[in-house]
Amino acid sequence: MTKTISIKRQNILDMDASTLASKIKNGDLTSLKAVNTYINHIKEVNPSINAVVENHFSQAIEQAKVYDQKAKDGQIIGPLHGVPVSIKESFDVIEMKTTGGLIHRQDFIAKTDAICVAKLKKAGAIVLVKTNTPTLCFCQETNNKLYGRTNNPWDLSRTAGGSSGGEGALLGVGGIAIGLGSDIGGSIRFPSHFNGIVGFKPGKYQVSQKGHYPFLAHPLQERMQSIGPMGKSVQDIELLYSLIQEQPNHTNNKVKNLEIIFTPLIVDYPLSYATQNMYQDVKDNLASDFSVQEDIPPYLKESALLWQEIMSFDGGKSIREQGFQSDRPNVLKEYIKEKTTKNSQYHYYFTWALIGAALFKPSKKRQQEIQETVTKGDREIDLYLKDRLLILPVYHQGAPLHDSVYNEIFSIRKTFQQYLPFVAYANVWGLPSLTLPIGEDENNMPIAIQIISSTENEGALFEVGKWLEKKFGGYTRCDKLDNNLSV
Repeated sequence: MTKTISIKRQNILDMDASTLASKIKNGDLTSLKAVNTYINHIKEVNPSINAVVENHFSQAIEQAKVYDQKAKDGQIIGPLHGVPVSIKESFDVIEMKTTGGLIHRQDFIAKTDAICVAKLKKAGAIVLVKTNTPTLCFCQETNNKLYGRTNNPWDLSRTAGGSSGGEGALLGVGGIAIGLGSDIGGSIRFPSHFNGIVGFKPGKYQVSQKGHYPFLAHPLQERMQSIGPMGKSVQDIELLYSLIQEQPNHTNNKVKNLEIIFTPLIVDYPLSYATQNMYQDVKDNLASDFSVQEDIPPYLKESALLWQEIMSFDGGKSIREQGFQSDRPNVLKEYIKEKTTKNSQYHYYFTWALIGAALFKPSKKRQQEIQETVTKGDREIDLYLKDRLLILPVYHQGAPLHDSVYNEIFSIRKTFQQYLPFVAYANVWGLPSLTLPIGEDENNMPIAIQIISSTENEGALFEVGKWLEKKFGGYTRCDKLDNNLSV
């Protein structure tokens, strides 16, 4: 006997992927209704946020019908059976585009799935849409000349972050059940923080980057790059990560065996009053149940500069070669052209970042010093985090107006050293980091914390994340763009 399905559209949009999958499996909800609910919502909200750049609506509807029949027959494909998901544009999805936001790649159709995408499909997920990024994921704000700018659903005048900004905005407005992003410089954590969602940057080498564009071949950059889930709950993040992880870790510590470390607020980095108060509030609450200490972790101060230098190891040569069709592009000319006439094929975020990479390219002597520092730092930080979790802010404030993050991080005055250390720390040292929404700032924008440790402590990291989620409420869908959600 078929169950009566009376779940309202609004309830579906509020559900995390785990709940949605459970209801589809139990027959309380069909995959087709979930898919159509998200399609209708995306059509309403995307003109405002510009998060979705390509859709597979018709294909997803047909897949959902097949999965619903399989569910009726008792054939559950996997833990994400019939659940619609979104994929960052930088991942190959068969029969969908992988452009990197480049005009000259606007007709490039992927013939295979990225490894992580294939794993999600094997688990029963239905790819519904692909989401916007900055050009070649080369900025912490999302804008490119092919698809344009993504806006924050909580305030359209503010940034959604980057480079997984499309994912962050779409999840923030409840436009999908769960999504997939990548992070080499806060690219999962900035959008999670700015849009009020949960995001996870795995530790180094935990998820294959095969099928991600651009592919990073330099060893120091590869260790900073992570592929990870973005969603509405810690349980979803933990589930999706278990599905895409290359070699599951079986040595997870329990949080009761660990210290939780907070940095003193007197550390010389700018934090808004709301961010300081949120950080202190998290500390005070955790101290009631866990062992909490204050300390400054090794290499925190050095990490932002190390990140910038590692990103500039080849002066931007590899990214420049992928971004330009000509062998010897005049990057400065393209930057000036875009700033003055808006007629360049390349967004000024991208060309200015390439100019910065050339300016910050470390000498051969400095490159050797960086290699030695990383080797030495890995040993010290592995030992430091063996029995510790580290809680840091993500950024000094909630989502600012468009262009503000770009101006702060890509300034020739090296202000990235003030604004980036909290994010850069997990990238430079290849550490897992869970970003969790905690509250709102002075502008009623979401703000979050990140929980960092070693890959051996991922279980404890998720455990603390769930504790904080329960204490502070976790994800709340942005309903400012809602229209007629009563049915």
